[in-house]
Amino acid sequence: MSNLTRVLTIGGLALAAAVITGSIKAIAAEQAAVSTPVKQWDGFNAPVGMAYDAAGNLYVAEWSAGRVSRIDRDGHRATFAEGLSGPSGLAIGRDGSIYVASYSRDEIYRFTPEGERRVHVTGLATPAGIGFDRAGRLLIANRRTNHILTVTDDGKLRPVIDGLRTPVAAVQTGDGGYVVANIAGGVTIVRPDGSRIEAGEAFAAPGPGIAQTGDGRVFVVDYGGTTIQEILATGTPRVIADGLRSPVGLVLAPDGATLLTATWGDGAIYRVAIPRPQASVE
Repeated sequence: MSNLTRVLTIGGLALAAAVITGSIKAIAAEQAAVSTPVKQWDGFNAPVGMAYDAAGNLYVAEWSAGRVSRIDRDGHRATFAEGLSGPSGLAIGRDGSIYVASYSRDEIYRFTPEGERRVHVTGLATPAGIGFDRAGRLLIANRRTNHILTVTDDGKLRPVIDGLRTPVAAVQTGDGGYVVANIAGGVTIVRPDGSRIEAGEAFAAPGPGIAQTGDGRVFVVDYGGTTIQEILATGTPRVIADGLRSPVGLVLAPDGATLLTATWGDGAIYRVAIPRPQASVE
């Protein structure tokens, strides 16, 4: 853990953030069981950001290898892009373009599905995770400045949330609020009116992996520990999977009922069934 924390502090790490329509549900803590992670693939070199395209291909940013791998629906793996510097956050736009954050070079690349690359935005400060809000705007967890940023139509950077504590992951909820994972400061829930709940203090170090289901349930990895936890509307975390070695990436699978998590500790990707709550309180 101490070695990995140093990588985050000095060399960096990142997130994959996905935005899915929905709102956070208030669900009683005793209503969900803990799932057993099932290994799907291994042999990755520090996997971090992950995202699915419309065809069901999974893209994985491999930090230490400087590449992005693609796994097709049959499980075949191939290199999609290489020669990158600290690829971290990864997201796929509505048009199928693949966006990859370079934590080490403070920029974001945009790839066509065929693999053509161009610089999309520069001038960042250790961009960790990237994703899209409900309007389709690119969101960036700018770790060193404690901001969540967006990119305007004319290519300028604009703050969406400030005053955070080393943010590495974010999703926008259906009510217009946000949930942000801070590697050194728990989880921040930002309400539509701007009020905040500081949550997730039970995490050793919330990691880049954050995902949201279609009905608004939000999940965050504990990179400094071994768990994936659900963040309830009250800010209370609840463990839904355990036994992972520094889980760092997280993405909702196309079936909407399972999560895939990437583990820094053993370079693998695991499938985790999302426990079904017995009831929810709106």
